[in-house]
Amino acid sequence: MLEHVELFFKSIFIDNMVFATFLGMCSYLAVSKKVTTAVGLGAAVIFVLAVTVPANWFLDQYILRDGALGTWLGPEYADYDLSFLSFILFIATIATMVQLVEIVVEKFSPSLYNSLGIFLPLIAVNCAILGGSLFMQSRDIQTAGLALNYGISSGIGWFLAIVAIAAIREKIRYSNVPAPLRGLGITFIITGLMAIGFMSFGGMLTGGDEEEETTAAAVIPVDTEEATTAQLVENTNEKEK
Repeated sequence: MLEHVELFFKSIFIDNMVFATFLGMCSYLAVSKKVTTAVGLGAAVIFVLAVTVPANWFLDQYILRDGALGTWLGPEYADYDLSFLSFILFIATIATMVQLVEIVVEKFSPSLYNSLGIFLPLIAVNCAILGGSLFMQSRDIQTAGLALNYGISSGIGWFLAIVAIAAIREKIRYSNVPAPLRGLGITFIITGLMAIGFMSFGGMLTGGDEEEETTAAAVIPVDTEEATTAQLVENTNEKEK
């Protein structure tokens, strides 16, 4: 349970897709002019990540890894390594889910579908979506539950980022921004400042480890000094004898 909580908060605040790795910046910048539009796209990203990351986890565990086929097709397939197909299968899974989202949004919310425009189908090539599956693979997430947790939390992190910048951009329309910085200029500056702010969450889950390491480092010299003193005393006693 603790590892689920740790992964959830770490994916949202510490390893945020936008502010830590700057993935999905195209949609982040283009669809963040209005909060309502940003909320719609953010919700779509959460859904796509929540479905594709666990689905790609199963593909990675039972098809793509070296020897994965041997676990369920028989030992004669244990030597097959299909890891070179990772990108193709991951993108195919993502494109399928994005197409499903596009059909649902167009059916139930035509106004949101029109406001998102080309950026809704472009979720299929959104770096944040593919990055979620690749990070899941590189971090060697052990269970499907953790993969689902990672997909949802990564989507929530991207959702918070785009909604926050959309709210700020709506406010700065009425601010006296210098002419050279209007538009994307001030947006990049605000994004950088928000990324610096999110970096402060880095000690949220590592503070205890750092404290233990500092304590251990402080104890080691004392033990070494005591051992050296004891050795000197022993040598002196032997000489006296």
